[in-house]
Amino acid sequence: MNNVKIVSFDVEGTLVTTDYSYAIWFEAIPERYAAANDLDFEKAKILVQEEYSKVGDQRLEWYDIHYWFSNLGLGFPEPVMARYSSRVEYYPEVKELLSLLGERYVLTVASGSPREFLIHLLRDIETYFARIFSSVSDYKRLKTPDFYREMCDVLNVNPEQIVHVGDNWQFDFLAPREIGIKTFYLDRKNQGKKTDTLSSLSELKAYLM
Repeated sequence: MNNVKIVSFDVEGTLVTTDYSYAIWFEAIPERYAAANDLDFEKAKILVQEEYSKVGDQRLEWYDIHYWFSNLGLGFPEPVMARYSSRVEYYPEVKELLSLLGERYVLTVASGSPREFLIHLLRDIETYFARIFSSVSDYKRLKTPDFYREMCDVLNVNPEQIVHVGDNWQFDFLAPREIGIKTFYLDRKNQGKKTDTLSSLSELKAYLM
C-alpha cells in the first residue's frame, strides 16, 4: 500500500457507537410523538417504527431527520439532538489510532449520516480530518460508487490512493471497492465475512503502519 495517501472512515458503527443515533430514532422521536398524540411511549414507539419501515434504508428520507420531524409533526430536531449529545461515545481505540495514522496519511470521513448528526458525532474528533463528506447531505445520494468517485475528484486522487473502512458491507466495502478503492470491512461482531475483514480499527495498523 505504498501509494496510499488517504485513509477514509465511515462514522456510525466505525468511529462512534450507535448509542446516540439509537437515542434519537428510538427514544427521542417516539417520546415526542407520544406527547403530541396523547399515547403511551411503547405504543408510540411501535407506530413510529412502522413509519420507518414504510420508507426503508434504501431511500434518502430514511436518513433525513427534518423529514421525520416534519412528517410526524414534531417541530424542529436541533434542540432534541443537542439534548441527547451526551450519548455520543467513541470506540476505545479511535483517538489513539487517528492520532497515529494522521502522522502519515490524510484522514477523511465518508459517511451516510446527515450533517445534522455529524455535528454531534464528530465533535471531539473532527480536528483529525482534512475533509468530512456526507453522502446524503452533500450529494443527495447513498454511498454509491458514484459518491466515492466524486469524493476522489474533490480530493484530487486516484481511487487506488484511498483506503476506506466501515461497518456496512454494501456501502463501505462493496461500493468503494467497485471503483478501485482499497476497502476493509469492520466486523466488530465477528459475523464471518472473511475478505479484508477487521474486528477492530486497531488492526489497520498492521496494514498501514
